[in-house]
Amino acid sequence: MPASDKLAFLFCNMAVYGQWHSFCQLANKHVNSSLTTKNKIEMALKIQPLADRVLVEPQEAETKTASGLYIPDSAKEKPQKGKVVAVGKGKEDQKMTVKVGDTVLYGKYSGSELKFDGKDYLIMREDDILAII
Repeated sequence: MPASDKLAFLFCNMAVYGQWHSFCQLANKHVNSSLTTKNKIEMALKIQPLADRVLVEPQEAETKTASGLYIPDSAKEKPQKGKVVAVGKGKEDQKMTVKVGDTVLYGKYSGSELKFDGKDYLIMREDDILAII
């Protein structure tokens, strides 16, 4: 927690309810908004991959070529790039290399497709990830 958040939290704990009430509301909003992306994702997703598995949110397929032509849905390629959303704890003899928030490249047919809360995800082993970009 940054020093400014600690100071705001300290003032709120020491403050009397009367005149400090509005300050405490602002401080609490600031502290709550400064949660890391990882914590927000973990609170939103209640999925914890096991062992060396990784949960990836694939990026959208390209809809337009570099020259400006639009690609129809039937011709779009399966994306091979995504963002890591959750990571398992690894195996006893092998620690995890990727972490939440990394953008990764993976094989075209890697992982198993999963739909959770209306979003598409891939769950795969860390070995299926080709690179962190």
